[in-house]
Amino acid sequence: MIQIDSLTKRFGPRHILRGVSMQVAKGEVAVLIGGSGGGKSTLLRCINGLETFDAGTLRVDGVTISPGAHHHAAHATLQSLRLRVGMVFQQFNLFPHMSVLQNVMCGPLYVRRESRDTAEPRARALLTRVGLADKIDARPTTLSGGQQQRVAIARTLANQPDVILFDEPTSALDPKMTAEVLAVMADLAADGQTMIVVSHAMGFVRKSAHRVHVLADGQIVESGPPAQIFDAPTQPVTRDFLRDAMN
Repeated sequence: MIQIDSLTKRFGPRHILRGVSMQVAKGEVAVLIGGSGGGKSTLLRCINGLETFDAGTLRVDGVTISPGAHHHAAHATLQSLRLRVGMVFQQFNLFPHMSVLQNVMCGPLYVRRESRDTAEPRARALLTRVGLADKIDARPTTLSGGQQQRVAIARTLANQPDVILFDEPTSALDPKMTAEVLAVMADLAADGQTMIVVSHAMGFVRKSAHRVHVLADGQIVESGPPAQIFDAPTQPVTRDFLRDAMN
């Protein structure tokens, strides 16, 4: 589904990604872990076309993105990419003037140009799936942080992406709200949704990830199934990170 080869990204003199390579199969849950500043969020933004990269290749479900600036000729390619890739951010980014149902329907209606007769039943079903069927007419400002993030997940699912990227979706939430959101993500993982997740929720990582990638200083220093990464890490940077994260 996703093939990344030698991806390099700089911000001025800062070298953020240093030749990152990884593969994600259809239906796989890949989790990126590591300390702050390691390049995890930047990698997600490159996969979704929100950031350019300087060298390497990136292919998502048959769409190839080239390094360099986003120019007019690349617009159609980026549009094709973003129809395949959804993203859930740390902040919820819901439209405060819209109801919960309207927030979930806005992508299908205004980007995919679907009819309301098509978009609304799917939006209602997704809100039921994330446990918010009773909040359809509510405004986002009346919801808890966990509820808002679940609306954001439903909004992403409404666009029927092939891949969903999660950038620390529980970092702004308290433990109870975190559990609500992680339960939805675990359900998606069990249902075969292809996902790349940046997370510090080690319980979720151990339970739901198929493969864990450890990023440090812009490089993947170690990859493997959760049991290997958690129980028998081979790299000192992995052991140091896990020791701090589990305390």
